[in-house]
Amino acid sequence: MIIYILNRLIQAALIVWAVLTVTFILLQLAPGDPASMYIRPEIDPAIVANIREQLGLNLPPFQQYLIWLKAFASGNFGFSFSHLRPVGKIFAEAIPNTMQLTGIVLVLQLVGGILVGTALTVIRRKSVRSLLNMSVLVVYSAPGFLLALIALWIFSVKLGWLPPSHMRSLIVDDNFWAILADRAKHLILPAGILSLPSIAYTAKIFHASLREALAQDYILAARAFGFSNRKILFKYAMRNALLPLLSSIGLFLPFLLGGTVIIESIFAWPGMGKITVDAIFSHDYPIILSTTFIAALAVVIGNLLADLSYLIVDPRVKPAYES
Repeated sequence: MIIYILNRLIQAALIVWAVLTVTFILLQLAPGDPASMYIRPEIDPAIVANIREQLGLNLPPFQQYLIWLKAFASGNFGFSFSHLRPVGKIFAEAIPNTMQLTGIVLVLQLVGGILVGTALTVIRRKSVRSLLNMSVLVVYSAPGFLLALIALWIFSVKLGWLPPSHMRSLIVDDNFWAILADRAKHLILPAGILSLPSIAYTAKIFHASLREALAQDYILAARAFGFSNRKILFKYAMRNALLPLLSSIGLFLPFLLGGTVIIESIFAWPGMGKITVDAIFSHDYPIILSTTFIAALAVVIGNLLADLSYLIVDPRVKPAYES
């Protein structure tokens, strides 16, 4: 197991390095650079040249890459061109906000997806099952920004039940429960909208897996021994049906991070997604590269955790080095 984990960690490091290198090259090839934020037609060209020199943009791209890679390897994420602050301090404020949002979404996704997938499997009335299945497909297919705008229009503009943006109100009572209630109200729309496609995706995976598990011979044997349907479903079928779901957990993290880019921008949630969008428009290379690093790291760690959880749930599965 230790050899397997070490091999995966080495592979993960190479993948993250390759992703960052490609991202750096693409940023160099893209039109514009961070100096464009300060360049105006009326500014003297000598001042523009001085700005580019101060930002290190006058150096050859390969030299810029080596300087950035050396600093990045030492744990220095760089200095934001647009925020005029160290990237590490910006992330220290934004990452907890994104983790708060994605953590709630991940719980809703797993719980809601398993419940809906189970309902799709056990409901016998065809009309109800068809309606539920159609609802799942519609939610999964609808663009996230469209669902967000519809929810904003209904629950914030028309009904006025929920706040339309940000993560806290300007005026709130200074006690724990009032602050908690205010944060929960601000979380409902972004977490709900972000979790809906995830729940639908998880439900479809779990539904297919549960149907396959219920068709296995050991389930027929359990029925022959007189076990109740409830015991067969929860004790035997669902345990094996969870395996494909666990193997896809690694795909949930990049999906959630990609979704937060849109949802955080729409709801003005001060997290990594909103910072990334702002950095793209301002050509803020240090922030773009750092967010790319975090996203790539989340993908490889998610896949590693998925593989390890698969081995724990089903010890019969062996890593490649043992086969």
